[in-house]
Amino acid sequence: MGAARLLRGLARVVPADKLTVVVNTGDDEEFFGLHVSPDLDTIVYTLAGVAPPARGWGVRGDTFHAKTALDRFYDTPWFQLGDRDLATNLYRTDQLRRGRPLSAITRSIADRFGVAQRVLPATDGRLRTIIETSEGALPFQHYLVRRRGRPRVVAVRYRGARSAEPAPGVLRAITGADIVVIAPSNPFVSIGPILAVRGVRAALRAARARTVAISPLIGGRAVKGPLAQMLASMGHPRGSRAIARLYAGLAATLIVSPGDAGGAREGERDAPEMVEHDILMRDTASAERIARFALGHVRRAA
Repeated sequence: MGAARLLRGLARVVPADKLTVVVNTGDDEEFFGLHVSPDLDTIVYTLAGVAPPARGWGVRGDTFHAKTALDRFYDTPWFQLGDRDLATNLYRTDQLRRGRPLSAITRSIADRFGVAQRVLPATDGRLRTIIETSEGALPFQHYLVRRRGRPRVVAVRYRGARSAEPAPGVLRAITGADIVVIAPSNPFVSIGPILAVRGVRAALRAARARTVAISPLIGGRAVKGPLAQMLASMGHPRGSRAIARLYAGLAATLIVSPGDAGGAREGERDAPEMVEHDILMRDTASAERIARFALGHVRRAA
């Protein structure tokens, strides 16, 4: 959700033909026999202007008649899929079964929604985020949506990462970018799966000097989601220091909320420089201000 909010601001600042979004596919799951790509769809819907800003997923004004009918046959009342969103997933699944790669299908979906920016899945391969919890291993959607992020997290792993190759254009998008922005998303379950794809972490290291990350924490707490609890249960430091450690060697700058930079870089090798700025995205205007600040900081440092 943090990535989608920031993207609304970036889309107002960066020309469409200059903006590429590399998207996590570790959340992908199969429901009702369909290949569902929640993060890819959220990004496409956001850029198309059809995403509901408050809810953060699905299509604005969607209905759920098909989902209600499907609940008669499937034991997944906890996972919501709107009628218009269902159409996207039907198309994706049909195209995958015809042998098209996910990146080409995503391009077609974006085209149908009139999205001019380039949206790339991190990989065309099968990559799944698995949450190791005190109650056993859970696929990401089961952990976050079905269990509402309640089980204590012990570790996060990325099934299929060893064989996952970057989708066409991903590495070039990073190495050839004037500026790379790491969105204020959960570094374990949103950014981590992307970094797990072969070659992505190395490409980001090479682009470190022009990479800026935006912290997903404000005052040590996530605006939404279980990140703060995950950091504690997995033994990471609190607040900005944890984010700095996770992005050490990958980003030259980490933008944090006012008051959050104190001591965050101490003892961290290759840790990003802490820069304070209001990072709470209340609306598109505030997202645009953050985007301008992040891009401007990198340009000034160049």
